Amino acid sequence: MGFPGVDALDGDRTVRRLRTAPDELTPDEARSVATTLLADGAFSEPYCEWLPTWYELALIAPVRYADWRLRRVAGAVAERASVTATAPRFSRPTDVRIDGAPALSRVDGFRERFLLADSLLHLEWFDHVAAADGIEVPDDLVARTREESLSYYGGERDRLSPEVRRFQRHLFGDDRWVRRVDEAYGLDSALFGLWERLLRDERRRLGGD
Repeated sequence: MGFPGVDALDGDRTVRRLRTAPDELTPDEARSVATTLLADGAFSEPYCEWLPTWYELALIAPVRYADWRLRRVAGAVAERASVTATAPRFSRPTDVRIDGAPALSRVDGFRERFLLADSLLHLEWFDHVAAADGIEVPDDLVARTREESLSYYGGERDRLSPEVRRFQRHLFGDDRWVRRVDEAYGLDSALFGLWERLLRDERRRLGGD
């Protein structure tokens, strides 16, 4: 998207240091790592609330355990570098109205809820983590993306404006991350496969229409 500050941190170097010499992380690198871990940990529980009840009940225990583990690691990274990091506050369905109606009143089925949740929560995740990385995401773009995406995925809007569409196409690129996690841990998870397919299909659709 060409946001200012994208080169403020060397991501590859940060990953190498985190794996081999975490004590050598600079304060900016440590803040980036800790913020990302905290945001990852806090992401899934509110996400579950946007999805069917059976999904939330099945995943709530592992989601809370993962959040606890990530918060522990994030705290250690931040403490070692004497920096402060925070997690974003993600929106929940009870917080949101879409085109004047309750957030989930116009969506049916797993896919529709999944895409609606991702279009909002991944935007909130990115905006928070980008700030910790020194990336300047325009406030007006975040506001427009939130408004248009909620109405498009959960309301009455029939298309996204070109800039918001491009932004969401990048945000839906998490299918690659899901695949790497599944492969790295040898999970061969049907659920991860479903996530990857939904994210990939929507990313490609946003880029191809």
